[in-house]
Amino acid sequence: MKKIKQNVNMLFMALIFSAIIVSFNSCSDDAIAEDEEEIVEVDDSDFIATDWTTETHTKDVDPNFNEVFEDEAVKRIDIVISETRWQSMLDDMTSLYGTFGGGNRPGGVSSDVDENPIFVPAEVFYNGLEWYRVGVRFKGNSSLQTSWQSGILKLSFKLDFDEYEDDYPQIDNQRFYGFKKLSLKNNFDDKSMLREKVATDVFRNAGLVASHTAFYTVYVDHGDGPQYFGLYTMVEEVDDTVLDDQFSDDDGNLYKPDGDAASFAAGSYDEDEYVKKNNEDEADFSDVKNLLDILNDGSRTSDAVAWRSDLDAVLDTDVFLKYLAVNTVVQNWDTYGRMTHNYFLYNNPETSKLTWIPWDNNEALQTGKQGGALPLDFSGLNASEWPLIGYLYADDVYKDKYDTYVQEVVDGAFNTSTIQSLYGTYSALIEPFATTEVSGYTFLNSSSEFQTAVNELNSHVSQRASAVSSYLDN
Repeated sequence: MKKIKQNVNMLFMALIFSAIIVSFNSCSDDAIAEDEEEIVEVDDSDFIATDWTTETHTKDVDPNFNEVFEDEAVKRIDIVISETRWQSMLDDMTSLYGTFGGGNRPGGVSSDVDENPIFVPAEVFYNGLEWYRVGVRFKGNSSLQTSWQSGILKLSFKLDFDEYEDDYPQIDNQRFYGFKKLSLKNNFDDKSMLREKVATDVFRNAGLVASHTAFYTVYVDHGDGPQYFGLYTMVEEVDDTVLDDQFSDDDGNLYKPDGDAASFAAGSYDEDEYVKKNNEDEADFSDVKNLLDILNDGSRTSDAVAWRSDLDAVLDTDVFLKYLAVNTVVQNWDTYGRMTHNYFLYNNPETSKLTWIPWDNNEALQTGKQGGALPLDFSGLNASEWPLIGYLYADDVYKDKYDTYVQEVVDGAFNTSTIQSLYGTYSALIEPFATTEVSGYTFLNSSSEFQTAVNELNSHVSQRASAVSSYLDN
């Protein structure tokens, strides 16, 4: 009997030892997987898309702008991400920008990060319906980095509704009321939370191609229930529905220039910096190359008529000059003329001309940073560094068109009474959601800062009307 007990004890110890070895190996494998940034997930491919309808989830309908981009409403959208996948997003951000809340790295905000944060599958809920395995990632450049390093989790998101259709056949060509991609902008550095919306409204009301926008409250559940991430601005993606909706043909080259080449200064040509958002397999950059060459051609000073004719053939100069008038009247420093980014160029097949499309307007409607927004007469601008502004403004014909558009802007799309009324409507609409953002998910230090920021916007539009009057009188 004693020997039997000894054998049982030995067997019991052996089982315990084996379990320890298995556990150790499992932990080691987990550590390796973590080091290799592999995500071990339970298979979640077996599901039925029960909320799927033609109108809400497929590409077989036109985009429903009235539903997704309702102007005078604040809608709610929920994003549900598994705890493991959420952690992988945070780990990826740490690898890109350092410890969350750790402050800026030496040298301030870095522009060296040239890769986007990772996508993960998540569920999106809106109006009682679910969208399945939606691709979700953080988005932004300096705004993303600064928010992260400041310890603010109100980060911008990009949603791609069929990013994972190869992994989940149930969501083949999944759309959100006809939209494949959407951006949720966090209204960074904007305590009024109105700038992205209003600036884009002004561009559109001036007759320019620009994204639709709308206000949304965003809740994220990454394992502990819905967390209010704050008031966001939903923005229509240019490389999704903007082209199809606002042009007769969406097959032309679409570029989002970023880097020195985005200035179109002589000698700056670099195909890698004329980032193609479509037609990537076609190595044809002749349209942007022609624009750079003609813009900087010597005929500009020797034969202005020929130069304008050549330039008009490759660039929709009327659109650019109207954009320039709007952008300068409303004041927007974080774009061309100060920064080599934040615009698109689309080669419109109907005209074979590159067309300017504004993008990312949360820094508009203020004098701004980094030297501030450009003055209406562009004094102090180095024309050779920013030839699309400097060379066109120096030409009498183009300058006259620009001046005409400046007057049109203050009489119409940026009329003082119209915009102040719009500020009143929008601020009353969003105030309950803006002032109830919570610590760690807001750029407000107090709820009173919201109304102070709105008051500043109302003063700003009056000041701009006076500035335009003074400019045109002189």
